Amino acid sequence: MEIYQATIADINGVATLFDQYRQFYQQPSDLEGAKSYIKERLSKKESIIFIVKNDGNYIGFTQLYPTFSSISMARAWILNDLYVTKNARKKGVGELLLQKVKEFASETKAKSISLSTAPDNDTAQRLYEKHGYIKDVQFYHYELNL
Repeated sequence: MEIYQATIADINGVATLFDQYRQFYQQPSDLEGAKSYIKERLSKKESIIFIVKNDGNYIGFTQLYPTFSSISMARAWILNDLYVTKNARKKGVGELLLQKVKEFASETKAKSISLSTAPDNDTAQRLYEKHGYIKDVQFYHYELNL
């Protein structure tokens, strides 16, 4: 397995994973929309995407968005997406991605990495907690849908 930061050359492979990820969260398949979205994020340098490939096949990815902590006066990262294909699960791909994210955050002198997951996604919750992520019970998070 190899892990690296995605470039424009990886758009098709990443878009396929991204489309599968969205379907996991009950969204309709839209491969062309996924390609457009990923291309825009990468070309505008609005996100960082790490991918895992095995024998030339794209088997997992994670996407980070930059943010800042006013209180800490430091950079932070939002781990917004993490997905591993069904046939690659339970083979260490998610752990590899989380380790890469942690290294990247450290290299960029970030104060923290935050993420959200569905309340019923027990597998992801166990993985995150195994890697030191702590469930926030101090703050409520709100969202305004437009």
